[in-house]
Amino acid sequence: MKCYLNLVDRCLLSIPATGTAILFFILVSNPILAEEMKSQDSRKHLSKDIACLHNHTMLNGLAVSLADTPRKILFIGNSLTYRQDGIYFHLEKLAASAASPFIFKTEKCVKGGATLKTHWERPEPRKAIAEDSCDVVVLQEDLPEINVSYFRQYTRLFVAEIRKVNARPIMLMAWSYPRLGWIGTDEIAKEHQDAANELSVEVAPVALAWQRAIIERPDVDLYAADREHPSIYGTYLATCVVYATIFGANPMGLPYVPSGMRVEDAAYLQRIAWETCQQWKSA
Repeated sequence: MKCYLNLVDRCLLSIPATGTAILFFILVSNPILAEEMKSQDSRKHLSKDIACLHNHTMLNGLAVSLADTPRKILFIGNSLTYRQDGIYFHLEKLAASAASPFIFKTEKCVKGGATLKTHWERPEPRKAIAEDSCDVVVLQEDLPEINVSYFRQYTRLFVAEIRKVNARPIMLMAWSYPRLGWIGTDEIAKEHQDAANELSVEVAPVALAWQRAIIERPDVDLYAADREHPSIYGTYLATCVVYATIFGANPMGLPYVPSGMRVEDAAYLQRIAWETCQQWKSA
């Protein structure tokens, strides 16, 4: 098995996109590799190579669709994650509505008002990372609630824990809000970019998608009445950004629309999510 995985590692870094895609088709069709892929460690190793393949090609969505999707995704966050039934709930519904659906299970460690520092000081999140066999862990910081130093410190700690079990960490960049206005969207984005560069971690740029949608379509109110938590529109936009980040797939045209939303508004948010993710990757 190692010889195949090492071959993938080497080739992904040295051959053009088309050749990479052809190589990957050959490898995943190999019966020895298929048998060995029953091992969870092997799946996780190959998942990292799949992510690399996606970064080296313009074949959006191909990488994840060619092999196992994440079987379990863990969300660690606060009410910005769990309001409106939770990003995790809508992510399952959105992914299942695709013509070639992504089927997986989500888990959550969420607590109202919790920052990553709060979660680090609780036993449940680290226990879930260590024992729940998650392939992806989404870390949602509430940066207005915490200072930048703590954000960086506890992101580092969580990313290290996640990588101990060969899972894939993703930072969910949450939005700014008026109650704690000491930091705005541009500053939040910069801090996530700096952390991503330091730790080589992917970011779901939800805050930037929110910023664009608020400017372009103020009639689609992303905030709940308290002007802090998300409305169903805000949660749906965040879900579409997370979907595009995890699967490398375009959410545009997916039929899942939560109750209370207009189809045309959902289509707009899907497009904003995809374009924001593409812009973030190219920046």
